[in-house]
Amino acid sequence: QVQLVESGGGLVQAGGSLRLSCAASGRPFSIAAMGWYRQAPGKQREMVARISGGTTTYADQVKARFTISRDNAKNMVYLQMNSLKPEDTAVYYCNIVTLPTMFNYWGQGTQVTVSS
Repeated sequence: QVQLVESGGGLVQAGGSLRLSCAASGRPFSIAAMGWYRQAPGKQREMVARISGGTTTYADQVKARFTISRDNAKNMVYLQMNSLKPEDTAVYYCNIVTLPTMFNYWGQGTQVTVSS
């Protein structure tokens, strides 16, 4: 079993920055992919940023503003969010896909609210 705990969300004004952190713990595991997803009220969950197979991918609407990074030794993944916009408001979820089962683990989510 793997547990993911997100932190770093909060209320910020447009143009501000936040850094989200996700800590993974539990049984030893290897990672096939990791990423951040978000879901706004009444909207579908969408991919924000992910690292898979050595490739980093960002949603078009966050390119040049968000940066995903990882610390393999600490089993942590981060999302640095700059130049935040009101449309970034959502619950942000950490996701890790483990090897060899390709099982998806999700955090509880952390709320990000951006005011205009």
